Amino acid sequence: MQTSNGIVHALPEERIQYYAQFIQDYERIRAAEGRGSQSEEYYLRLPYQDLTGKNSRQWEIRARSYDFLMKRVLKPNLGYEKVLDLGAGNCWMSFRLALAGYQPVAVDLLTNKYDGLAAAVTYQKRLPNPLPRFQAELVRLPFQSEQFDVVIFNASFHYSEDYVATLREAMRCVKRGGMVVISDTPWYAREESGRQMVAERQAIFLQRFDTASNSVKSLEYLTDERLRRLEEEFSIRWTVHSPWYGFKWFMRPWIARLRRRREPSRFRIYVARKHA
Repeated sequence: MQTSNGIVHALPEERIQYYAQFIQDYERIRAAEGRGSQSEEYYLRLPYQDLTGKNSRQWEIRARSYDFLMKRVLKPNLGYEKVLDLGAGNCWMSFRLALAGYQPVAVDLLTNKYDGLAAAVTYQKRLPNPLPRFQAELVRLPFQSEQFDVVIFNASFHYSEDYVATLREAMRCVKRGGMVVISDTPWYAREESGRQMVAERQAIFLQRFDTASNSVKSLEYLTDERLRRLEEEFSIRWTVHSPWYGFKWFMRPWIARLRRRREPSRFRIYVARKHA
């Protein structure tokens, strides 16, 4: 592994090549969607305010999920300090966790200075200790077994190509009695709805960006059946939390039914403990 600008690059050369097209497409789409800024204040306000105004609704969801996570999942577990932030992006969650007294480690595939790990330079200036950042993939994490108290998939679990392999690696890294948390991954009541969402999004991407952004076959969403299979595979039990995202968000499924549209995605927080 090599370190560049404070980021530990833990992807073997062949995996860099494997993800090259995905990263290129993803960064181009994210830039076009207005994710990132040259203003330090933009990063410092996340997730509570999107100063660009381009993705405010999504950041509102992130903020409510984060607040729920802190108050109802992390804080009740005293002594849990070391947190692995998987899918850290620009490291906003790791920064917030560090300010709250936790010891976060950030992991992502993206390393660019607007939407990837290099954007954390803004946060580094305001932290007493360096924020560890690793470029790595979810199924090959460069950490010792049982190194973390909590592993959080930060709006990232749905990018997995293999949920079993991804969760197995998270379980390896978390201590006995520790927690694995899945936050802000789309959930659908019906498998068909998830497949339809993926098809719709790929069509939009083709029209807007000239790419379906599907060079990596991510699984994209969760269903109760997919979660049940993970429970059986790892002998775990998910605790499911449903943060309140507002009345309009609550009414979305009912409005979709009245208008005979595909069910909209919903977000929940899933917590599983590793057996002691």
